[in-house]
Amino acid sequence: MQPNLSKVGKLRAALIAIGSVAIVTLVLLPISSYLNSTEVALILLLIVLLASTLFGSRAGLSASIAGILVFNFFFLPPFYTFNISGPENWVAFATFIMTALIAGQLSGYARRRADESEIRQRKIEGLYEELKSAVEQVSEAEAIRRSEKLKSALLDAVTHDLRTPLTSIKASVTTLLGDRDKTNLDDASRQEFLEIINEETDRLNEFIEGMVGIAKVEAGAVEVHRSNSSIDEILGNAVERAKNQLAGHVLETATSPDLPRLNIDAASVSQVVFTLLDNAAKYSPAGSRIRLSANVTPAAKLRIIVEDQGAGIPKPERERVFDKFTQLSEPDSKINGSGLGLGLTIARGIIESQGGRIWIEDGSHEFVTRIVCELPTEAAEMERKAASTR
Repeated sequence: MQPNLSKVGKLRAALIAIGSVAIVTLVLLPISSYLNSTEVALILLLIVLLASTLFGSRAGLSASIAGILVFNFFFLPPFYTFNISGPENWVAFATFIMTALIAGQLSGYARRRADESEIRQRKIEGLYEELKSAVEQVSEAEAIRRSEKLKSALLDAVTHDLRTPLTSIKASVTTLLGDRDKTNLDDASRQEFLEIINEETDRLNEFIEGMVGIAKVEAGAVEVHRSNSSIDEILGNAVERAKNQLAGHVLETATSPDLPRLNIDAASVSQVVFTLLDNAAKYSPAGSRIRLSANVTPAAKLRIIVEDQGAGIPKPERERVFDKFTQLSEPDSKINGSGLGLGLTIARGIIESQGGRIWIEDGSHEFVTRIVCELPTEAAEMERKAASTR
């Protein structure tokens, strides 16, 4: 659509409209004997409509006046005068005048409305861009705010998880290095301090491993060393490693017979199972039951399941607990605030790196929480490859 014209532009448009009528008249004159007044009027009306559409109502009005004059002078008898003879010619002339003026004005009006619509559209687009920019600025500000909040939470957690074991280690070492005559430590007390140092050192090591693990998960750099592995061996290693954590609970194991061997990173999967057992022990009351089971689904996928009798995880939170730095321990829990909330995040990264998935659902029978790890077996992988080639 053409933009609004300036005064000079409008004058030029009117001259073009009049010139177009003149050109059409010169073309029609040699063949006027073969045309009747109605045909000539329609052709001139077409010029009026084109002028109005292209250049606006003023150009259309100019074309209308020029068309009326040439129509009367050249194509209505008596020819080459502005006199009109006969009532039928007066009717034709009057009809042409009204049609030309009305058509020109309507066409010009339609053009103005189109121009106004285009202007409104540009304003709307401008407002949309302003709104989009404002939203982006707000989103960026919100992202910065959340980032600062996350940094603060991370700093607090790191400070806590580093300072607590370091304080215990420092106190134990200082006591052991103190004057024997002043401390009066017996062998049992010395052994207790050494055990504290050992436990807190392990805690520091787990903290550092967690930070390295989450960095690998976020970078997509989880190393997978696949080998033909036995699921019984994987579960056995995890249980052996978690024996101290499980000491105050009753562990039940249930595995289906003839479980298939898996082509997976056995050490990483064992680490995931250990994490799930450790969490189950942390968040379950002493003396409660924990069940570790494994079975094969009808789709030939192996599932490792850990269930506990703890307080449970609300359904709206079951996906969020896999986000880093997320903890849902109860306010009065003795473990509230311990750890960085990275265990399940790393577990998901490990399982997904091996083509599996992990999720949380309601426990079965007397159990409350059920965490399921699903891994592809060789049969399932072969079926997947076969399906992809069909």
